[in-house]
Amino acid sequence: MPDDILRQVPSVDRLLNHDAGSMLIAEYGHSLTVEAMRAALEQWRSNLRQSASGGIPSEENLIQTARNLLEDWLASTLRPAINATGVIIHTNLGRAPLSDAATEAIRMTASGYITLEYDLNSGKRGSRSLHADALLQRLTGAEAALVVNNNAGAVLLALTTLAGPTSEYVHGRSVIISRGQLVEIGGGFRMPDVMRQSGARLVEVGTTNRTHVSDYENAITPDTALILRVHRSNFAIVGFTAEPTLVDLSEIGQQHGIPVIDDIGSGALLDTSEFGLASEPMVQTSLRDGADLVMFSGDKLLGGPQAGILLGRTAIIDRLKHHPLTRALRSDKLSLAALSATLAHYLKGEVLTCIPVWQMISMTLTEIENQAHQWTRDLTQAGIVCEVILGQSTVGGGSLPGQTLPTSLLAIDISDPDAAAALLRKNDPPVIVRIEGDRLLIDPRTVLEREETDLLNALKTLRMLGTRS
Repeated sequence: MPDDILRQVPSVDRLLNHDAGSMLIAEYGHSLTVEAMRAALEQWRSNLRQSASGGIPSEENLIQTARNLLEDWLASTLRPAINATGVIIHTNLGRAPLSDAATEAIRMTASGYITLEYDLNSGKRGSRSLHADALLQRLTGAEAALVVNNNAGAVLLALTTLAGPTSEYVHGRSVIISRGQLVEIGGGFRMPDVMRQSGARLVEVGTTNRTHVSDYENAITPDTALILRVHRSNFAIVGFTAEPTLVDLSEIGQQHGIPVIDDIGSGALLDTSEFGLASEPMVQTSLRDGADLVMFSGDKLLGGPQAGILLGRTAIIDRLKHHPLTRALRSDKLSLAALSATLAHYLKGEVLTCIPVWQMISMTLTEIENQAHQWTRDLTQAGIVCEVILGQSTVGGGSLPGQTLPTSLLAIDISDPDAAAALLRKNDPPVIVRIEGDRLLIDPRTVLEREETDLLNALKTLRMLGTRS
């Protein structure tokens, strides 16, 4: 690199004193702006070394490069996205979108001080657990409730507290579970692994496809702490199968004085069979059928924020609340606010009109078809070749495996569907679609009303790639 060119390169101080540089300092602060200026200069030097040619960059160009770097460094990786896939509870896209009331509850809770752990009556420290607990008890009829940060945490807490190592049982106590329920969920979370982490000792009974009441009864010893039932929320076993009902397990537990825990995962409070789906285990049913402790997620079929919810007998919930692990797993103020607002929808009977997950599940095929045709007319006028076809939406999120809902899809014929999908992902906001064959498929069921304009504008940009005629 010629020394005479280097001597002509503007210094960092000169760039900082430029009017545009001063604007960057005002927006991003002095320290970060200096770092970006240095990076911009180094970027130019590197380019010069590689090409061995080129003139002196202008101060304006260097400052613009620094601005681009700053914007890239500080750009949030948590971005709103349009889910046009038809997967209602899309784990990779944040699972359940929240209701307007839940979103507003988060805003109000985050914008100032709140009575998170303050008792207004006594003027002394209170408990954060009461905010959602009373609503959960009223809604489900449970004796007691506890909210932690997610359902995996709920499982770990329950097993550690009720079957983990103690001074009397140094190696933990045994927990009986059917082999057909040793599930693995997303992210490599395996039930046997979490049981080992808790210190509880796994006792498998039955076979993968068939487990009987006698299998449980024969496995009970003085060392048995719990009977655990785990809902196979993300797969199904069909054919030559058998397993005891929760009522059966509860009777065994009562006879031997052993608590029965039911991990139902999805957290359905409504009967999914009423919407053309298979019956997902309901929270109220588990409690009615005798489970001593029921656990489920807050951000699946409940339609709320990420949370692990535990309901059951007061004696058990009290033990969980006083375990040291509870503090490490406790829910934060924003999640508690959103959860409380979501539960209020159930109590007020406005689930289908206010909670997005259930709005989507309850949409009729006619409503979806009309929306798809409206979008088709708009896009056709813009030169996009598309049509409406029949298809299927899925619940997703490890809920109702294999179950689908009939839908109408907007199908766009495109010369390069992979390039088109990539272009849509680069849109602001990103649009996530399905690809089948040489077509992009857009499912109106999972597109929120406020997102329609952004969606259509994004789809119109596909003209540059060329659609099939």
